[in-house]
Amino acid sequence: MTTDAHPATTLTPVLSRNWDRPDSFTLAGYRETGGYEALRKALTMEPASLVDLVKSSGLRGRGGAGFPTGMKWSFLPADNPKPRYLVVNADESEPGTCKDIPLMLADPHSLIEGVVISAYAIRSAQAFIYVRGEVLHVIRRLKHAVAEAYDAGLLGRNILGSGFDLDVVVHAGAGAYICGEETALLDSLEGYRGQPRLKPPFPAVSGLYASPTVVNNVESIASVPSIVANGIEWFTAMGTEKSAGFGFFSLSGHVARPGQYEAPLGVTLRELLDMAGGIRAGHELKFWTPGGSSTPILTEEHLDTPLDFESVGAAGSMLGTRALQVFDETTCVVRAVGRWIAFYAHESCGKCTPCREGNFWMVQVLDRLENGTGTEEDLDKLLDICDNLLGRAFCALGDGAASPVMSSIQHFRQEYIDHVEQGGCPFDHRKSTVWGADS
Repeated sequence: MTTDAHPATTLTPVLSRNWDRPDSFTLAGYRETGGYEALRKALTMEPASLVDLVKSSGLRGRGGAGFPTGMKWSFLPADNPKPRYLVVNADESEPGTCKDIPLMLADPHSLIEGVVISAYAIRSAQAFIYVRGEVLHVIRRLKHAVAEAYDAGLLGRNILGSGFDLDVVVHAGAGAYICGEETALLDSLEGYRGQPRLKPPFPAVSGLYASPTVVNNVESIASVPSIVANGIEWFTAMGTEKSAGFGFFSLSGHVARPGQYEAPLGVTLRELLDMAGGIRAGHELKFWTPGGSSTPILTEEHLDTPLDFESVGAAGSMLGTRALQVFDETTCVVRAVGRWIAFYAHESCGKCTPCREGNFWMVQVLDRLENGTGTEEDLDKLLDICDNLLGRAFCALGDGAASPVMSSIQHFRQEYIDHVEQGGCPFDHRKSTVWGADS
């Protein structure tokens, strides 16, 4: 970390270090900057030692929950005779989340190298990369990179003469947000309708094809080669004590320079905004999400909250996928939340009643408020619905939907009441757009 005087030096380009190369997505370009050297090193180690290495590094899942990656690997039962599977969750579709898709597009071999090392560590001979079906350009690039790896002896039989075999399948999902939930993803991968499974058993014991399975996020797996190459001390020198390492912070919305900022965990939004040119000219921060639309919103008072799992949790939200959606004072919080809930209502798989019915009714209530036909009692109705969603849905989609509603009422209750008292939305929605900013 650095002082505020030199915020740019806070950046830690590791996964994004080659993104400015025109050949960053090719095997040749990746190898020119040390690509696959970590794999050579890993294949000389014992698999159990690799698991211990990742566990000791403190790498936590980069897909949202932040569960320790090495610990998840160690949960695979040693006495299970069934084959083991590694599944990479690349079904990125959380509103605001946009880090894994550019990573796979710009540098797919960093993911593939991570897949081979991780599969070797957990003694798996078959890996799957489950990619969101809409991103066809990414799927094509990923498949091309996998073909390059096969041709170079980095996948397939006897990888680099080590005796280790691994096959990798790139699977295109059908475009369901619910398949970002690991057990729904596994059902989809098996050819069933993507719906969450009852747990336990957990995937580590009975996952893909009822066999021991590890499911990890793209960024989590792509981070493994750098840890193998540079060591534990290098990784833990970044971040905080309990949230080690680096990660992508995806800034979008009302910022001067939106994009991916790769920095140590524990960086603050104030520092990131300094690097991103600040809030768009002539405006000020109103609210923001630390981890996508499924995390409770935060306000200007949280600008200096360290963006690590513990600090963001203490502030009343979740770090999630580090999707920092930034909104200025022209934004109607009721309208923004209403659009998020419409998304959750559309993407609910319908398996459980709280999520299926709760999101449907929240859309109706939020629409009433936005259109001027709501009442102040509707706020209590929204909170009551959230109470029946939070912790009662089959998977985390219900919790994610409740989060923006509850937090927005907490921070902006008067704005909801203004919708009631003024007979509709008091905001000029054109002003929250780029082209209507000066209207």
